[in-house]
Amino acid sequence: MAFMPSSADALTQLVHELSKLPGIGEKSATRLAYHLLNADTARVKRLTDALLRAKEKIKLCALCYTYTEDELCETCASPLRSQDSICVVERPSDVRALEASGKFKGTYHVLHGTLSPVDGIGPDQIRVQELLRRVQGWVSASPSLAHKEVVMALNPSVEGEATALYMTRLLKPLGIRLWKIGYGLPMGGSIEYADRGTLGRALENRTEC
Repeated sequence: MAFMPSSADALTQLVHELSKLPGIGEKSATRLAYHLLNADTARVKRLTDALLRAKEKIKLCALCYTYTEDELCETCASPLRSQDSICVVERPSDVRALEASGKFKGTYHVLHGTLSPVDGIGPDQIRVQELLRRVQGWVSASPSLAHKEVVMALNPSVEGEATALYMTRLLKPLGIRLWKIGYGLPMGGSIEYADRGTLGRALENRTEC
């Protein structure tokens, strides 16, 4: 959508802001705007209050970088989760999708993106170094790494494949086991939107890097 002057009317401003949401074009933004205008004031206030509360309360987990309201997310803080297995994903929404499959019992690491030189996204723009430090912590703490593993659960895209290859080159020399999830996922597909059965099979059928 083109630049909009600050003097635009309230409806145009609302449509403009809604159209900035991912997957929302101008037509969808217009429908959402009219839907909100037709809703009662109390409902709209609940929505705005929920958005503001989420922005104020939710932060990144200090260990895996998914979203949480606490210092550590529920998965990282749970004594029932294996600390010897890390599943690497692109986005916090991928954690939610993989958890729904019920097939992974370790912890996660969220990169918040993938390598994309065309878009100016290199290793310093995603959380690769934080993952490397976690794995180096394993190396420092244990003489045997046979039971330690990292599972690459990145989307089957050119960027996802390039990121997995880059991380494999960094982590392989440290002596841990590296896996890639099996491709029940089609090339170009998205973990976030895959059904739990497909994700479960992808985790179960992972292959060693």
